[in-house]
Formats: sequence, structure tokens, C-alpha cells
Amino acid sequence: MSKRVALNTLGCKMNQYESDSLASDFIKAGYTVVPFDEKADVYIINTCTVTNKSDRKSRNSINKARKQDDAVVVVTGCYVDSTKQDLEANTGITFLIENKRKNQIFQMVDAYFNGELTHDNRKDDVFDFHTTDRGLRTRATIKIQDGCDSFCSYCIIPYVRGGGISRPNDDIISSIKNHLDEGFKEIVLTGINMSCYDYNGVNFIQLIKSILDIEGDWRLRISSLEPDMMGDEIVELFKHPRMTPHLHLCLQSGSEKILKDMKRTYTFSQYKSIIEKIRRVIPNFNVTTDLIVGFPTESEELFEKSLLACKEIGFGHIHTFKYSKREGTKAAEIKNQVEEKIKTKRSEIVRDVALELKKQYRESLIGLTQRVLVEKVKDGICSGFGENYVPVIFHGDSSMYNKFVNVKIIELEGDKEISLKGEAQ
Repeated sequence: MSKRVALNTLGCKMNQYESDSLASDFIKAGYTVVPFDEKADVYIINTCTVTNKSDRKSRNSINKARKQDDAVVVVTGCYVDSTKQDLEANTGITFLIENKRKNQIFQMVDAYFNGELTHDNRKDDVFDFHTTDRGLRTRATIKIQDGCDSFCSYCIIPYVRGGGISRPNDDIISSIKNHLDEGFKEIVLTGINMSCYDYNGVNFIQLIKSILDIEGDWRLRISSLEPDMMGDEIVELFKHPRMTPHLHLCLQSGSEKILKDMKRTYTFSQYKSIIEKIRRVIPNFNVTTDLIVGFPTESEELFEKSLLACKEIGFGHIHTFKYSKREGTKAAEIKNQVEEKIKTKRSEIVRDVALELKKQYRESLIGLTQRVLVEKVKDGICSGFGENYVPVIFHGDSSMYNKFVNVKIIELEGDKEISLKGEAQ
């Protein structure tokens, strides 16, 4: 009977990509991957430390795994890099693995079960992850960059992930081709700060152009970019038929003062100008974002500027964070931090605004046709994402799985988890 492996992934798309690759390593070796709340022989927690809430979730997952008798417990990710000394005192953890050694987890666990001290023939490498098994997802995430040199005043990530590092462009092209050969139809690029990609003189724009030259019936999605690196060249790139009209462009605040205090390197005026340029080319372009509420210098008036900014842009989705004090960052030194109850209230207000904006954006797609990549088929209902990264459901059958289907959008379905409902053409 094969050994069972359970993974719990917290935080960013980068972590999800790495966890999917690790799960694929175990599957290919004959292990069975099961949900984290089921009985398993190995529990892997890929942690996050971007906020206090992330730390709490990481600790809860670790404690849950430790209670399982005779299970191997592997803890990895940014929470390990930030608090390894404290975690080393935790006797219920079998392996503590830093981000730079995350690619070795399968070999360590497999060696453990084989009674070996180590099976460490893979070097430390933040890019050395194998092709994801297509049974896990229909979209393939490709990591092109890691680390960050920006040191925004609120952010701990440069301290735990380290400085920016770019993956060799030839490796990226090879990995994408391998995933396409495996049957993936959508490629999603991810990184901590992808805008700063630069390998041997090849910058982000040049990399994208070379990726788009790969032949086949597939499409490319960029997961997240920083506004300060957005220029006319990338706006032009979105005209390419393989590019998806969606971008997660981090705003963080609509207040010019707060952006300056955060050490962000753009103004809201510049941000708004970028969106206007894109939407002149692609009117229904979907912009999603991150917004921090309760930054130490955020007054009620400056918070209102963020709300107004969200309405001006018309975001398709807003991921709202309450500011979380991270020791070692500049913002943690600011006196008179915003009270937690005020941050909670502001977060609730943003969520209400975000839901209304999401509904408005999705209503704008009614009557249009989305090219949907079918990710699931159940009881005659197909579901997947259109090119604008909005969930779509329609009647279909199993022959449509992992295929592109043109779907005319008829109406919305759902109150909070709003999907587009349509008819296959």
C-alpha cells in the first residue's frame, strides 16, 4: 500500500507552484496525495509569513500535523526562514526546510522512509522544480523569478526570500514547452517581483516576446506585476492573441501620501494612467489588485482616497489585507499604529465595495463571448476560466475537459462567489 502525503499551502501563487511540483514528485514515485485533513504518513506545510494572520495559520497547520501519530512532518516556506530558531525547539517537526532547499523535500522524505541519512544530490536552487503532474491542474504555473530588492516599508518578504534573482530564460522556455507537451493549455508566469526579471541582458518584455513565439493552441497569463515597471511595451504585448486580458496589478493604497510612506515607487496618478492605456486598447481588460488598510499613517480621509481610487479603476477583484506589523521593517517603527478594530472596520468596508465592483465588472461581460478553458465537468456542468480570469459555467460533457470552448455569457450566478453563466457556441 503506497504511503500517503498531505500538503497544506499557505500564501502566494509561488508557494502553490512549488507545492504542485513537490506533489508531482511524490505521485511519480508511487505515493498517494490526499487532502490535508485526512490521515497521512507525511504532512507538508508550505508556510507564509506576510502577515500576522499568515503566521497564525502556519502555526495552526503545524500543530495540527504534529498531533498525528508517527507521521513525518515537514515545514517549509517563508515562516521557516523568518522564525527557524523558534521552530527548531518544536520536537514534533521532522524536517525544517528553508526556501532555498524546498526543491529537495521529496528526496529527504523518500530517503527517510528508506532508512537513509540523506539522498541529497540536488543542490540548493529556488528554480529546480519538476514539471507539474497534469492531474493536479489544467493551468501550469511557471516560476521565472524569486526574491525582491524593493524593501517596501511594510514588507518582510525581502528579508525572508532574499534579493531578486531571475531564472535563466532558456530554462523557462524549456519548462513551458515541457508543460505544453504534457497537455497544459494555459501557462501562468509567477515570481515575487517579476517586473524586475533580468537574466544576462534579457528583460521581462523580451522574455515574454520569446515565450509568445512558442507555437501551439495555448494562452499565457501573467499573475502579478508591480506598477512602476509597466510601460507602453507591455501594453502593446497584450494585443497578442495568446495573451489573456487580465492582470493583477498591486495598488496597496489610493493615497499618494500612503504610497510614499509605504516606499512604493509610483503614484496613484501613474497607476491610473497605466490602466487607462490598457483599456483604450482592450476595453474589458480585467484588473485585479491588492489593497492594504490600516497602514500606520492612514487617517480616515486617506482611507477614503483608497475607496475612491477603487471605484475610479473599477477592479474586477480586490484582495484586502489589514496592515500587519512586521518587526524589522520601517513601518513597524512608526508610532501611533492604527487600532485593530479600525483596521477591521475598514477591511469590511473595502470588501463591500469590492463585491459591488466585482458584480459590475462581471455584468459588463454579459452578452460577450469568453474562451473558456474547461477545468471541471460534473453532472453535465462544465466550469473553468475565461480569458479575463472570471469563472464561467455552462452545460457540456466530459469531452470538453481541458479544451477551449467559446461560451456566450447570458447571466450572473451567485451572490458573493459570482460566476458567469453561459451557453457553448
